[in-house]
Order: sequence, then structure tokens, then C-alpha cells
Amino acid sequence: MSRSVGVAGRAHARPRARREVPTTATGSIAIGRRTLALLTVRARLLAAVVALSAVAVLTAGGSAFALQTRATDARIDNSLSRAVAALRVVETSADPTTGLAWTRTSLLLEESVRSQVPSENEGVLTFIDSTPRWYAALATQALRLDEDPVLVSVLEAVPPSDPVRTRTVRTPTTEYRLVTVPASIAGDAEQGVFVVAYDRTAELASLHSSFRTFLAVGGLALAIIALVAWFVVGRLLRPVRLLRDTTRRITESDLSERIDVSGRDDLSDLARTVNAMLGRLERAFGSQRELVDDVGHELRTPLTVVRGHLELLDPRDPDDVRATQALALDELDRMQRLVNDLVTLATADRPDFVRYAPTDIGRLTDDVHDKARGLGDRRWVVAARADVVVQLDAQRITQAWLQLLANAHRYSDPGSTVRLGSEVAGDRLLIWVRDEGSGVPPEEMEQIFERFHRGRADRTTHGAGLGLPIVAAIAAAHHGRVFVEQPPAHVGSGGAVFVLDLPARDLVVGETRRTRSRALVRR
Repeated sequence: MSRSVGVAGRAHARPRARREVPTTATGSIAIGRRTLALLTVRARLLAAVVALSAVAVLTAGGSAFALQTRATDARIDNSLSRAVAALRVVETSADPTTGLAWTRTSLLLEESVRSQVPSENEGVLTFIDSTPRWYAALATQALRLDEDPVLVSVLEAVPPSDPVRTRTVRTPTTEYRLVTVPASIAGDAEQGVFVVAYDRTAELASLHSSFRTFLAVGGLALAIIALVAWFVVGRLLRPVRLLRDTTRRITESDLSERIDVSGRDDLSDLARTVNAMLGRLERAFGSQRELVDDVGHELRTPLTVVRGHLELLDPRDPDDVRATQALALDELDRMQRLVNDLVTLATADRPDFVRYAPTDIGRLTDDVHDKARGLGDRRWVVAARADVVVQLDAQRITQAWLQLLANAHRYSDPGSTVRLGSEVAGDRLLIWVRDEGSGVPPEEMEQIFERFHRGRADRTTHGAGLGLPIVAAIAAAHHGRVFVEQPPAHVGSGGAVFVLDLPARDLVVGETRRTRSRALVRR
């Protein structure tokens, strides 16, 4: 029973997962990729340069070697053809001994060998009935074909009836390029074969020697190329190394590191781009830290005030309770305004922060003028009105315009005049507010648009310094800007002029309404 159970258990056991062993080709590719991944960029570029140079050198040398080998073979074949032609000349001539036509094949072949003058690495051999018979004189012959038994055995096997053939024969001694020519005389039983051969290996020896010299010089050239490329690639990759070292030194608290750039190539442009990015990040992180610090400061003050009054509150005194309640609600309202302003600034970079729509600027000017009257005791005057239709977000522009008017009310005296206007200058829409207050000191004209900045002329403690930054964010969202300038000297009365400079998108000019404009100015 136990044995049966064991067999059944093994029969139903789950088979073990087999690990796939990569094939040789796949494994080699994977190893090659891992090896390449371990190399530095400098080493990869150097390897690519050396590999391309080696391919170029080998291609040039190999092509030249192949062409020269082909030319040598063509020269040998041409010489063999001339030897065959010389044999034919001897066949058609008379026997120099008798002056009559040839009567014996052996005499014909003997005279043919005597007429041949072999060049270097060339040999001549004749066969009579498959037996070696005549060869060129030793004094003039550089190659003895009969001394190579393997070649002799191959030539002995050539039948006399075989046609003229040019062939290559390899033996343990060397490689031959030869031609075999059958020869016979009518009426003579002897059958002969005339052989002219070249030692092809010896003919190509000088070429092989030149190619070896070429390979040695090419190897030396590759070594010089590798050495020069190592320094050139290192020079080109210097901005990358500087980028690496700079990024290693950058921390959350210090973004002031920059890359030293001196070139004008693509990598230098990359380094400049990274420097610009680091500058933006430094400004962004700095602004974020300032925002957190300023928000903490602004929220800490009302919380401290509310907590202090609540700690001193006398619950049995109804007047004290009502006064503390009013103060706490006022501080909470101020905190609510601060939170709303921060939310507005936080969403200013979103694509849906501004929703463009055709807007009648003349009507928008009148609407803002009507709303400005509720800000306080000032003489609100429309000094200019652009009777045009432009693509913009009317609600956001109204918010920014009223903020500028509220600032004008804050920094001007009761009963003074605050002028507002809209006009078109070329392809720009200008929306402006001018007051008769104390103006903006020149050193603060750029700082007043920063978050939580309050001018020295600020008479109130309710502002958090976010009004003008919101105006600047709305202008930037419309691809425009906001700036402040001193009014012209001939206008007088001091004050400041805040201008929203916006692009006049899809400008449509409407009917003029100058009569109504003059009426508003006289109010």
C-alpha cells in the first residue's frame, strides 16, 4: 500500500519548471549587450571610431589586394597564351634539321622547348606518352617542374586527347597556374603534351609581403587614431563630465552650482540649457521657500491675535465676548482672503486659468467703472475707452483691473481723482489706472509685483502683499505684462500709472462713443 501511494504521489506531483538555457547565439548577444552597457560613453565612441577606421583600412587594403591579385593572374594567363601561340608557330614551321615538315612528335616538342625562354617563376615540361621528356635548359630555367612529383603525377594523368586547358594545381610545395597543350604529328604513334606553368605563390609573394607591410602600417595608424580619438572624445565629452560633477554637488539647499561652458558645439549648448534649467529651479525653489515662510508669517499673526484674545476673554462679560467675536471674525476673513489669493496664484499656471472669449472693451470699461464706485470716496473718471472687441477673459481682466483700482484707492487721499482707461496701440491693448497718491519709489517699481511685498507707503495692515502679484499672473496668463510708471510731468498731481499691456487678439474695431466718454470724464 505504501509503495502504491508513493508512486501515485509522484505521478500526480507537479513537474518542476525547467530553466530555459539560452542558445549560443542568444547568450553571446546578451553578454555583448551587458559588456557594452558597462563601457563608458568615451570608450564606446572610441571603440566606434577605431572599428570604423579598421573597417576602412581593411576595405581599402583588401580591395587593393584583390585587384592586384586579379591583375597578377591576368598577366600569368596572358603569358601562358603567348606560350601556346609560340608552340603553334613552331608546329607550322619546318624541321630546322631537314627543312621538311615535322615527322616526329618528340622532335617537335624538343624544338618547342628549345625556343622557349622561361621567365622567373616559369617552367616548361613536355610529356611523350605520359612520360616526362624535355624541359628547358637548367641555365635559363628558374622553375623545375619535373622536381615536384605531385605535379608530375597530375600532368601524367592528362590524356593526350584533352583540349588546351588553363588550370590551377595545388601541391604541398606550391600553387601552379599552368596550361596543357596536346601535340601530335600525323603518321607518328607518339602522343605528346606541352606544359607551361607559373609558380603562382612565388608570383604573389611580393604582393603578400606588401600587404603584410600595409597591415603593419595600418595597425600603427589605428593605434595613433585611437590615441588621438581618446583625447578628442574626452575633450568633446568634457561638458558632460562637468554636468555630471555639477549635478552631484547640487543639493536641496544649494542650487547655485553652474557648469563652466566655453565651446559652441551641441554639448556646450546642452550645458547652457542645463545652466538655464538650474537657474529656473533655483528661482522656483527660492520662491517656494519664500512663499512658505511668508505664508507661515501671515497666518501666524492672525492666529496669535485670535488666540491671545480668546485667552483673555471674560465669558461673563457680554461686551467682551462680542468684541472678541468681531475681532476673531475679522482675522478669519483676512485669513480667508489670504487663502483665496494663494489659490489664485497656485492655479495661474494651469491651462484653464484663462478662458478666452470675444469681449467688448468699451462695455468692460464702463462695467469696471461702475464697480469701482463702491470702493470708496474718490472721483472715478473714465479718461479713455477703446471701442473694440478683443479675445480675452473678461472675469480675470475685471479682477486685475479692480485690484489696480483698489490699490489706487488705498494709496490716494479721499476726494482725489482716480482715472481709468483702455486704448489700443498697434497690436496691443492697454488697460490702465492712474491715481494722485504718493506714487511708487523708483527702487520699488520692480519689487511691488513680488509676493508678500508691501510698499513703504502702505497705510493698512490688512493686505498680504498678493494683490499685485495676482495682477501680474493674470497678465502673464494673457501673454502680456503689467508695469508701473510715473505720470508725465505736464499732467501734474503726482501719483502712479499702472498699465496692463495685453496682446489685442482678434481685434475688431467698433463704433466710436466719444460723446459718452466725455460725459463720464466730467463726472
